[in-house]
Amino acid sequence: MSKLLLYLKTDTFRKNLIYALIVIAAFFLTVYIGLRIYTKHGDSQQVPLLKGLNISEAKAILEKADLEYQIDSIYQMDAKPGVVIEQNPSANSLVKSGRTVYLTIITEVAPDVEFPNIIEKTFIEASAILNNSSLKIGDTIYIYDIARDVVLDAKFAGQSIRTGRPIAKGSKITLVLGNGKGSNEVEVPTLTNLTLSEAKFALVGLGLTVGKITGNITDTASARVIGQSPDSTARFISIGSPIHLELSNDSTPSEILPNP
Repeated sequence: MSKLLLYLKTDTFRKNLIYALIVIAAFFLTVYIGLRIYTKHGDSQQVPLLKGLNISEAKAILEKADLEYQIDSIYQMDAKPGVVIEQNPSANSLVKSGRTVYLTIITEVAPDVEFPNIIEKTFIEASAILNNSSLKIGDTIYIYDIARDVVLDAKFAGQSIRTGRPIAKGSKITLVLGNGKGSNEVEVPTLTNLTLSEAKFALVGLGLTVGKITGNITDTASARVIGQSPDSTARFISIGSPIHLELSNDSTPSEILPNP
C-alpha cells in the first residue's frame, strides 16, 4: 500500500494523469463536434405550405429549400388531379436541410373496382350500393315491366355490365328500370291534328285499334283528328284497345270525347 502512495506522489504519475485527462477531453470534444456536424445543429428551417399546390410547384419549392420529397397518390372522384392534399411534416415545422417531406397527391388514373350486384334491387338500394362502390348513376331508362323502379339491367358505355367485372371508380352507369306496367300495356298516343290515315298508322304501330269515328266530315282524306277518347292523360291502355276519334275538316279542336 505504501508503494502505491509513493507512486502517486511521483512526477511520472502526474504526467500520465495529465496525458490521460488530455486524451479524454480531446475524445469528448471530438465526439461533441462530430455530433454537431452530423445533426446539423443550428441548421433548421420551416417546412413550406404545400397543400393545395400542384405537384410541380411543390417540387420546385422543396428543391429550392434543399429538402427531399417522396410522393404517394390516391384517387378521389371529382378532385383535380396532381394537387397535393397532405404533407408530412406539416407546414411551418422546423426541420434540417435534406429532410424528406412526404406528399400525398390526387392521381388522374382511377383504380378499378368490382361492379356490384344491383340486379333486381330497387332504385334506392342500387343507388346506395353504387355510391358505396364509388360509382355514379349516369342515366335511367324505363321499360315495360310490372316491377316498378326495380333494376332490370345495368349498362356502361352502351353495353350491359355483369356483376364482378372490373370498372374504373367514378364511372357512370345507366340503369334500366321497370315502369310498373305490364308488357301488354302501352302509352296512350296523342293523335290530335293527324289525318285519319296517319292516326290509323300510329295506332296499328302501338297495337291499338281505331274505335268509333265521329265529327263533321266533308272530306275524309283531309279531315284531321280534333278529339280522342281516351286521351293522353290516361297514360296507359291495354294492347288491342280501341281509340275513338272525332274528325273535322275544320282544324279547330273540339271538346275531347268522353270515355265510352
